[in-house]
Amino acid sequence: MDTTRYQKLFTQQGFWRKLGPRARSLGRETLEKALYLYYAVQSPLTPKWAKRVIYGALGYFILPLDAIPDLAPLVGYTDDLSVMAAALATVAFYITPDVKAQAQEKLGQWFKTPATPAYTDA
Repeated sequence: MDTTRYQKLFTQQGFWRKLGPRARSLGRETLEKALYLYYAVQSPLTPKWAKRVIYGALGYFILPLDAIPDLAPLVGYTDDLSVMAAALATVAFYITPDVKAQAQEKLGQWFKTPATPAYTDA
């Protein structure tokens, strides 16, 4: 999916507004992918081309009108999850242990669980 047109739609305020009140209802998998992308785009180590991919995926995620309405039970975030998964596959190198740790910390706050340590090659 070409996410070029969605790049301009991403805003931090829109991202947190989408997640805020219904974070837990989105499901841990969707949240985790969204947070990986969000924290990767904040990193100075992520190059501009990768940030464009991420902004496109997150812009699609926060867009109120998408292929499958988000209000549809169980399937509403399927398209969002697919777009984010494709973006993650494209920019996987920039999903660093630090990015994963930040995402896990936020997930721990929402789901009231301790942060899961990021995978290391030890």
